[in-house]
Amino acid sequence: MVISTIAGIDFSKPADVVARQLIGVTVLVDGVGGRIVETEAYDHEDPASHAYSGPTERNASMFGPPAHAYVYRSYGIHWCLNFVCQEAGHGAGVLIRALEPVAGLDVMRARRDALDERLLCSGPGKLCQALGVTRAHNGMALSQAPFALSPAEAGLALVAGPRIGISKAVDVPWRFGLAGSKFVSRPFR
Repeated sequence: MVISTIAGIDFSKPADVVARQLIGVTVLVDGVGGRIVETEAYDHEDPASHAYSGPTERNASMFGPPAHAYVYRSYGIHWCLNFVCQEAGHGAGVLIRALEPVAGLDVMRARRDALDERLLCSGPGKLCQALGVTRAHNGMALSQAPFALSPAEAGLALVAGPRIGISKAVDVPWRFGLAGSKFVSRPFR
């Protein structure tokens, strides 16, 4: 049985809905992590999405069941963590762009060789390095170890804007963040 609701988030919903709802959720990987402060949504109908051209060996997890991890390498250098959403076969996910570190800070600092908390998880590559996320996490259920998700506080103020670091569909306002957070990868305009 596939669990699609975790920490109050129904991962069977569209990517842009899930991306908003994930702001404030705490995600831990083997006890290391923090509060999600920035996300980006991607859908198979979106030309900026890895799912746009259909399933491949690289993006197969995006077409799998909701509430699972899709981990890929960006520019051949950095791992990036996405949470799969909608029904299996749809091809949608949410890129976890930034966290406010709250657990395992010493581990994160050692992995990232950085002391400033704002630099530990302020970007998808930094976040994966700090949490120890690799391709080995690809396809894993978010409802099981090493992942642990906890609900967000109620009433958080969100901001939205265009996604960053892409060359297609750059005007789509599917980047979401926690208003006023100093831990986002780039300020919202």
